Amino acid sequence: MNKLENKVAIVTGASKGIGASIAKYFAAEGAKVVVNYASNKEGADKVVKAITDSGGKAISVQGDVSKAADVTRLFEETKNAFGSLDILVNNAGIYQYSPIEEVSADSFQQQFTINVWGSLLAIQASLKLFGDKGGNIINISSEAAKTPLPTGAVYSATKAALDAITISLSKELGAKNVRINSILPGIVETEGSHSAGFIGSEAEVKLVANTPLGRTGQPEDIAKVAVFLASDDAAWITGEKISVSGGIYGL
Repeated sequence: MNKLENKVAIVTGASKGIGASIAKYFAAEGAKVVVNYASNKEGADKVVKAITDSGGKAISVQGDVSKAADVTRLFEETKNAFGSLDILVNNAGIYQYSPIEEVSADSFQQQFTINVWGSLLAIQASLKLFGDKGGNIINISSEAAKTPLPTGAVYSATKAALDAITISLSKELGAKNVRINSILPGIVETEGSHSAGFIGSEAEVKLVANTPLGRTGQPEDIAKVAVFLASDDAAWITGEKISVSGGIYGL
């Protein structure tokens, strides 16, 4: 039997990259998947088509996780389509690297509002749909939470905050049969890392040199661990920060 048979999952920010890969891997393991996106409808619909063409079940739902009304609608549409919820993956997020002298109130607020407040809003909404049966939350953090890069103070702080939420809520929600864990990716090749000019840059070469497994990660490297954490194989795991980074050191 598939590891996530008949489970219902929401993956935020799933129109591309790590989120898209998680959505596809969840569906391949039998989950009914809600592919959330903020603006990239074409990408989200492409993910849904890939899932349904392979015999899986998925829908796409637009919603900016930093907006309470959008989050409410996302979960309402999930309930209308699939009846309940078992798994929430908080993957939606943004990153902005800039020297400290250039950090603005707007960039600070935008990153914290999406990366932290958006995750909290989704968690609050998920608890209502989980109900008495409990559920499973996976926060997509970053190795930058542990070893911040220069010019990444604010972004790294948002991911450190997300990890603190993971640990705190694991203690708060355990009695409700809700598990919550963080995945901390290292360098991963995605559409975003390509458009940012990172892939093929000297910075990538340097980081790969500090990665014992000697390569840049792929979205599926993260998705496979997400499947494990979402499944009963991880039934005794909560409050953990799991690095999926090829063993990178000295980010």
